This record gives sequence, structure tokens and C-alpha cells, in this order.
Amino acid sequence: MKQIKIGMIGLTGRGIIARHFHEPAGKSVVMAGLDTNDEAFSIFKREINQDAYLTKNIDDLLSRDIDAVVITSPDFTHAQYAVKALKAGKHVYCDKPMAITIEQCDEILEAWQKSGKHFMVGFNMRYMNIFRVMKDIVDSGVIGEVKVVWVRHFVGPGGNWYYHDWHGASRNSTGLLLQKASHDIDMIHWITGQYTKRVSAMGSLDYYGGDKPNDLRCPDCPDKESCVEYQYIGDKLRSNQMDMCVFRKEVDVEDSSAVMMELANGIRATYQQCHYTPDYWRNYVFIGTEGRMENLDDNCRVEVKLRKRSNRWKNLAADHIYNIRQAEGGHGGADPIICNDFLELLLTGKRPVSTPLAGRMSVAVGCKATESMRNKSMVLDIPELPASIRGKVY
Repeated sequence: MKQIKIGMIGLTGRGIIARHFHEPAGKSVVMAGLDTNDEAFSIFKREINQDAYLTKNIDDLLSRDIDAVVITSPDFTHAQYAVKALKAGKHVYCDKPMAITIEQCDEILEAWQKSGKHFMVGFNMRYMNIFRVMKDIVDSGVIGEVKVVWVRHFVGPGGNWYYHDWHGASRNSTGLLLQKASHDIDMIHWITGQYTKRVSAMGSLDYYGGDKPNDLRCPDCPDKESCVEYQYIGDKLRSNQMDMCVFRKEVDVEDSSAVMMELANGIRATYQQCHYTPDYWRNYVFIGTEGRMENLDDNCRVEVKLRKRSNRWKNLAADHIYNIRQAEGGHGGADPIICNDFLELLLTGKRPVSTPLAGRMSVAVGCKATESMRNKSMVLDIPELPASIRGKVY
């Protein structure tokens, strides 16, 4: 069996999935890596592969003898790296979101179609047992034809995850309806089997942001002893949990939002997100013509309630709770599975559960919802794929 040689782009944060790709006796080995931080290099060599070739230059990386690249760098770099890699003849795995604009997504898809190489988007929630069960329940028809979807996402650690670093400025992320919500939007699309046609959204910056200097860091702040958002990370590098002040002037990304979506077959979906709630919770509700399905936590419980309107359901009228076993590994066991799915795509051509079109449509909804939110909640259509690649993207 051919062993896939991989180059990692972005060595910390989501770059931790390199551990699932570096299997010297298995399907793949991580041969090289790209980052901008010297400390990231030392961590990577210690935890992944001490013999890996490491560089700060993308062209240098792509000149190496590698078959594929795995992109886990900041969102605003995804399009640049993905297009370059595809044009260089490399297969590409790109963590979500695929890019930060619809145009960038379409540029990636066009480069993919011209390259003849494989491209995959890292929607690891599609590989979590709890959401696979929810997908199976809907596909089985148990709750009938889905008509309504409600999703609530309480992002309790929102400050640590998104406002202490580059995510808080829209020039880097577009907005958190793109970055954080890309998973949730994709779950709505995947479980219903339908993509969004139009959106309208409302939102605001209620808590974060302010008048603090943009260069203020938590350890240097005179208010650190009393600030509930104080973040000190010491000498441990954590690329997604930095120590920039969450109340700095440049923060302009909404910390609470609500979106209305109309899907292709008339399903109405609503999505709500808040980043200053004290807890973390992701709740999905799917209501069909015969019943309702809801996850009772993020990991292992799903409840189905069926309508009691006829004898047809007399043996199923009671509530049914599915207790689901989590798999081993990051993100509820999803990370090792999605990494293997990418390798199987390269080795056997087997189409993955996570698709390029899904990546583009999630970004498109996030971008248009953000545009609507910032323009008096106007109703906006989701643009179709460019004619040059329409019908060629799965």
C-alpha cells in the first residue's frame, strides 16, 4: 500500500490533528510543516515528528516531496494556501471554514476542478456519533418530513476562543456566523439534506469590544486583577487562546446573533448564537410531520417524541431517548475518523462524508447572514455556484 506523505500548514491549534496523520507504520506520515512561530516548530518536533522539515515559506513547503497538505492555519489564510497547493499538484484537506468569503470558496473549487487532485473540507461534526445518529433518525423517516429546525449555540468560552485573538476583528474572520457557526449551518444542511436559499439576520456587539488599546495584552493590563476576562497563558503556546484584550478598539465582530434561513424545499431554520453566556451548550431541534428530535447534550443523548394522533403509533407514543457512546479521540471521536476518511479518499477514491460543496455553502450562508445583519436584516439570496464549475462539484 502506498503511504501518503503529508505537509501540515499551521502546527498548533487544530494542527493537533497531525497526530492522526503521522503513522510511520500506517497509511500516512507527516514529512513537513509550515508555521510562522519558532515555538510551534519545537512543539511539533517534540510531539509529532522530530525529523519533519519545517519552514515559514509556503513555496518552500510545496517544493518538498509530499502528496498532500493539511491546512489548519487561521481562516483568512485558507484560500491562499489551498489554491497554491492545488496548483502545485497537491491534494488538500482544509479545516472549516473553507475560506472567509464566497468568492474565495469559488476560487478554491475552480482550482480543485482544474488540478485533478482531491479536496476535502474538515467538517468533523459529521463524524461525531451523536450527529450521525440524528442524521440516521431523520433519514429513516421516523419524525416524518422535516419542516422546522431550531439551533441554539451558547458559546460560554467565547471570550477565550474568539475575542482574545484575531477572530475578534472582522477583517480576519468576516464574522462568527461564518467561523463558529459554520459547523452548525453545515449540520442543518447535512441532517435535512437541503441547502439554504435565502437568509435574514440580526445581531450586535453587546459585551466585547470597547476603547482599550489594540496592542494591550492581558499580563500588562492595570485592571487584570479585577477583569473577569483576564487571560494569562504563560509560556505555553496556544494559537487559538491568545491574550489580546477583549475590550480593545478593533473588536467589531458581533457577540450575539440570530439568523432565519429558508432551505431549498421550504424548511424554515433558525440559528442563535451568544458568546458571553456563562455556559457552553449546542442544542438542535428538528420538527417533522410525525414528531420531534432533539439532542439533550452535546455528546451522548438524543430524544425523539412522536405524535399520538392514531393507533399507528400506539407502541411508540412514549418518549424515546437514545444513549450514544462516544468514540475515542478529539471532538467526540470525530478527529481520527475524518482524518482516515481523507486518507481513504486519496488511497481508494472513496468519497468522504464531508464534501467541497458543503464547505462552500456553509460559508455562503455565514457571509450572507453577516451581510444581512449589518444591513438592517435585509433578506438575501444565497448565490449559486459559478457556471464554470456548476455540476462539477459534489
